[in-house]
Amino acid sequence: MSETLSFPVSGLRGRLTANAPLGPRAWFRTGGPADWLFIPEDQDDLIALLRQRPADMPLTVLGACSNVIIRDGGIPGIVVRLARGFSEIRVEESGVIAGAAALDVTVAEHAASAGLAGLEFLAGIPGSIGGAIRMNAGAYGSDINAVLDWAEILMPDGELRRLSRADLGFAYRHSDLPEGSVVVRARLKGTPDSADAIRARISDIRASREASQPVRARTGGSTFRNPAGHKAWQLIDEAGCRGLRLGGAQVSEKHCNFLLNLGDATSTQLEALGEKVRRDVLDQSGIDLHWEIKRIGRRMEKRETA
Repeated sequence: MSETLSFPVSGLRGRLTANAPLGPRAWFRTGGPADWLFIPEDQDDLIALLRQRPADMPLTVLGACSNVIIRDGGIPGIVVRLARGFSEIRVEESGVIAGAAALDVTVAEHAASAGLAGLEFLAGIPGSIGGAIRMNAGAYGSDINAVLDWAEILMPDGELRRLSRADLGFAYRHSDLPEGSVVVRARLKGTPDSADAIRARISDIRASREASQPVRARTGGSTFRNPAGHKAWQLIDEAGCRGLRLGGAQVSEKHCNFLLNLGDATSTQLEALGEKVRRDVLDQSGIDLHWEIKRIGRRMEKRETA
């Protein structure tokens, strides 16, 4: 490990920590450590790291850690966590410019206060803008593809690029972001409307989410993508997986496209439970579910099965 955790860097202003625990940062509250964790002060600080990182050292970017399972073996190389230096939100006449670390719900609230409609759906997505762009996040009838003007990214060598919506090749829960790039900020467009009307729609989204999803549990959002013409939760329910458990991991009884950490689950258990659900759905319906939650990092040598 000492060789893995050794590389020359200079001039960084952010916090660089070796063997840093990641589990407490994840919504599931599970997972192993990062070989290195870097929290940059700002964009220039991140560029400095990218330019000094050895070309063969893996780089993983984390935001709110809401839609991710960090495996129990931890994450190799450098993990960059975007925080305060990337959370600025600036409202313009016809849109909002938001840093990659800005929470989706906070962007929705700023737009509402400015009387800009069209971003209400972000109030129903637990995550940050960078992750939302990477996966073309969507909910309640809209998605990032419908509202993005441009995104600024850093390439692996630190070069800053601005990409349009067309450049990003959005599809369902997918973007064509260049490999190894880091989203740093984006502009989302809005249309004028009554601030009160926008806030009312956001309140409706929050109430709907509260009523239908386990929002107060240790979870990671929607586990599987909806197959064309189907709803993942319904396929899981029909396969008899509602409430299914493996150790401390459980399929939510409230919304069975959510996995829960009941308190002592491991990432290995959560992932194994998800794979068990996939097998059962395939056996019952012939439909192969695809993960929406990102599973990253090293597996433990001994893996539990369901």
